Amino acid sequence: MQQDDEKYMRLALSEAEQALRRDEIPIGCVIVCDGTIIGRGHNLTETLQDVTAHAEMQALTAATQTLGGKYLQGCTLYVTIEPCVMCAGALGWAQISRVVYGAPDDKRGYRTYAPRALHPKCNVTAGVLEDECRQLMQTFFLSKR
Repeated sequence: MQQDDEKYMRLALSEAEQALRRDEIPIGCVIVCDGTIIGRGHNLTETLQDVTAHAEMQALTAATQTLGGKYLQGCTLYVTIEPCVMCAGALGWAQISRVVYGAPDDKRGYRTYAPRALHPKCNVTAGVLEDECRQLMQTFFLSKR
């Protein structure tokens, strides 16, 4: 499973790099079901002028459209940074089975503010390619200072 987690997290990092090229906060996400990517996204909050246009929300919309339904049971979401409260709530409503994230978000992450926001049956794996995910964010914010 670790090999698959790293493989899909690298694809999420690729999405984050697309956000970086758009001068967006570099967070990327992919959703996988039965070994197939059914949704992907990266932050578009600046591009769309929409505070809800987080990577997870973009990927959720794509995944539910691909599957033709709002529930993502049996699916895994890979995201470079720990989901925020809004995204964790949406993932909970979608009943996603597993969340894998790279680096924690100690300022805005769901674990700090709403640790029970995900569906009760959701499994979480943290720290996959953590250093690479953290470095992308640090590089972005250093360039803004």
